[in-house]
Amino acid sequence: MSFTPELIDELEVLALFKHDSSQEGIKINSQAPTKLIAAAKRLHEKGLTDQPDGGYLTSLGHDAVESVQLLQNILKAPQPA
Repeated sequence: MSFTPELIDELEVLALFKHDSSQEGIKINSQAPTKLIAAAKRLHEKGLTDQPDGGYLTSLGHDAVESVQLLQNILKAPQPA
């Protein structure tokens, strides 16, 4: 599986969520880049959020955000010499 531009856009939107809080959602503004608006809609269609413009994470969405944050931490970690 390759990382398509659409998948990367979805990962970008997921990275906007705070994993440690189920009480905080996000709102993708109508003036946001078109690719992020479309990514938010796809995430909703996939059952990861409760609204097409962001909203709150579903249980599956929480799992996805946790995985995105773990991947970010691994890739940002200093590499051993």
